[in-house]
Amino acid sequence: GLLGKIKLYLSKKPLPSATDRKKFDHDFAISTSFHGVHNIVRNRSRIRKVIWLVVVLGSVSLVVWQIYSRLINYFTWPTTTSIEVQYVEKIEFPSVTFCNLNRFQTAAVAKFGIIVFLWHTVSKVLHRQEIGVNSTGFKEAIDFIESHQNFSVTDFIKNNGFYLNNSTLLACEFFGIPCGPKDFKHVFTEYGNCFTFNHGENIQGWKKVSVSGRGLSLIFDVNQEEFTDSPGLGFADAGIIFVIHSPKKEPQFVGLGLCSPVGMHTRVTIRQLKTVHQEYPWGECKPNIKLQNFRHYSTYGCLKECKAQLIEKRCGCLPFLLPGNGIECDLQKYYNCVSPMLDYIEFKGLCTMGTHNSSCPVSCEETEYPTTISYSSFPSQKALKYLSKKLNQSQDYIRENLVNIEINYSDLNYKITQQQKAVSVSELLADVGGQLGLFCGASMITIIEIIEYLFTNFYWICIFFLLKIPEMTQRLSAVSPSDIP
Repeated sequence: GLLGKIKLYLSKKPLPSATDRKKFDHDFAISTSFHGVHNIVRNRSRIRKVIWLVVVLGSVSLVVWQIYSRLINYFTWPTTTSIEVQYVEKIEFPSVTFCNLNRFQTAAVAKFGIIVFLWHTVSKVLHRQEIGVNSTGFKEAIDFIESHQNFSVTDFIKNNGFYLNNSTLLACEFFGIPCGPKDFKHVFTEYGNCFTFNHGENIQGWKKVSVSGRGLSLIFDVNQEEFTDSPGLGFADAGIIFVIHSPKKEPQFVGLGLCSPVGMHTRVTIRQLKTVHQEYPWGECKPNIKLQNFRHYSTYGCLKECKAQLIEKRCGCLPFLLPGNGIECDLQKYYNCVSPMLDYIEFKGLCTMGTHNSSCPVSCEETEYPTTISYSSFPSQKALKYLSKKLNQSQDYIRENLVNIEINYSDLNYKITQQQKAVSVSELLADVGGQLGLFCGASMITIIEIIEYLFTNFYWICIFFLLKIPEMTQRLSAVSPSDIP
C-alpha cells in the first residue's frame, strides 16, 4: 500500500551524519527570521547566551499566552450591537389586522349558544388555555357534537361572525385616498373573523407613505346589538382590537393586540424598528430555515407549522386555524385528539422557540412597530349631532358603538438594531500576527521556516528508525548466547 511505498522510499535515502545535522541546526539558527535566535548561537559569551535565551523564551511564552487568550475570546463568539437611524423619502406602511371584541352575531349565538364554547376550544391551537372536563359548557359541547356530526365551525364563524361592509366600516381613508372593505383581506384568528389592511400577498401592492403625520384613518360600527360574546370567558369589552405587524408576518394578538373602546378616538403613532440577528454561534438565528406554508419565516408562523405537523401526524387531520393542506378536523376530532395533543405538545415542549436548537429559532431579520397611543372622547357634542343625523341613529347608539382609529408614522425614518460579530476571522488573524511581530518579530514566512525545520528533522528521524533500528536488531540476533560472558 501507500505506507509500504513510503517506507521503501525512505529506506533508500542515506542517513545524514552527525556533523551534517549539527550544521543544519546551526544554519537554521543564524538564518531564521525568528528574532533573537541567532544572538544565542553567535555570541561567544556564555552570559550573553543565557540572557538572550531568557529573552527569547520569555517572548515565546508571552506570545503563546497572548494568542491563547485571543483564541479563547474568539471562541466565546462575542458580539456587538449597533443602532443606526436611516432617513428615507418613502417608508413601507405596516399591515393592520382588525377584529371586533364581540366576535359572534347575536342571532347565531341565540340559536347555537354552545358555539362560543366550541370556538374557545377550536382557537386553543393559537394560544394556551385550559379547558377542563368540568368546565362550563363541556358536557353541552359533547352532546352538541354527537347530535351535529357534520357541523362546520369554520363555515359557521365565517357566516355568523363579525363581517366588514359599508355598515360596519363607516369611513376609511389612507393617505387622503378613500378605501373600503375591498381593501381588506379576511383572516381567522382567535377573535374569529378579522380583516387585514395592506396584507402581504402581493409585494408590489404594499403601500408606502412619503409624509409623516398622515396614514390610515377608520371609523367602525361595532353594533353591540348585532354582535355579542361571552363575559364568562373573559370577553366583556366592546370595541375593536387590532395588531400592527409586518406584511411578511401573520397577525399575532397574544401580547401584541391593541384595543380601541367604543366612544373613543384612538391615535396610534408608530415607528419602524428593524432587528438583525447573527446566525449561530454568534446569535440564535438559522438563515437557511424555510417554512412550507409561509413565504417569509417568522417564529409565530413556525410554531403554527410545528403544531400542524404534529397534530396531522397523530390525528390524521388539520385544525383549520393551522397552515397546511390536510383534511380539516371535525369537532369530534378536536375533543378526542387535537385538544389532548395540544396539551401533550405543551407539556413535552415539542414546539419551542427562541434559541438556535429550538423548534423555531429567532428570525434573522425582524420588523416591528413600536407604538405610542393616545385617546380622546369621540365624537364631540357637535360631531355627535352630525353623525346621529347622517347615520340616522340615536346619539346613545353613536356613543356606544362607534370607534375611531387613526394610525400614522411619527417620522420618515426607521431604526436598525444590528447584532454584529465582535471579532471576525480576518481581525483574529491580524491580532495574532501583531502579537507574533511584537514579541518575536515573526511573520507567516517565519512559521513556514519553522515548519520546514521540524519536517526535515522528522524526516531524518524516520530514516534513522528504518535504517539503524533494523541494523541494530540484526547485530543483536547474530551474537550467540555462548559469546555472552
